[in-house]
Amino acid sequence: MVVLATKVYVTGESRRRAMDSLESLVENALGDLDVEFTLGRRDDGFPSVTVTGEDAPVARNLLAEEWGAITPHREPGETHVGTLESWDDDGIVLDAGEDVRIPAGELGLGQGTPAQIRTRFGLVQHMPLRFVEGNDGEPARLADAERDRLYGWTRGTGRVNGNSTTRAQLRATVNRSGHADDIVTVERLGLLEGSIVCREGTDAPGLLADIGPHLEAELLAVVP
Repeated sequence: MVVLATKVYVTGESRRRAMDSLESLVENALGDLDVEFTLGRRDDGFPSVTVTGEDAPVARNLLAEEWGAITPHREPGETHVGTLESWDDDGIVLDAGEDVRIPAGELGLGQGTPAQIRTRFGLVQHMPLRFVEGNDGEPARLADAERDRLYGWTRGTGRVNGNSTTRAQLRATVNRSGHADDIVTVERLGLLEGSIVCREGTDAPGLLADIGPHLEAELLAVVP
């Protein structure tokens, strides 16, 4: 079994649609392998995929590489994935099956409080983030690859990041709002977290203002 490092925190019909979407994504990812799988959801919101068949080890590795995996034992110095749970003046907390605190000084994302950094880089709640497990009592830190990705966003054309909605729903909302030609694509950050990549000349805060009323989601604009 592999526990995917992306949360399903919505309820009711939205949860059913999210799980159906995830099942389709897993099925597509494993389509060429000799396996069968069963999808579930743990009490803490993380999806679990039980895989059987000749290619099961390959399938589990593939899913862990694509989504990140929640594991009970994390090796110091190794890179893992957790979802953004909370933030305060002292740092941020990721959910990696248990709370992992990253102090403000270990974020490596420039000046400002953790709340200001979160807003500047579009870190919506529950977004998966890579971190490095601390050694010998040292705190965890954001992974270098994660810092590079986030800094890359601020050097791009602008983005609008959202949670509580699938990638397909986010794209459909953009289309319904008449902004299909104003974006490049919608990237999947997690199952229910996505990033709308703006075209050159598109105003990210303006796009956010237009699509916001149509979504029950947290939306944050990343402005270059």
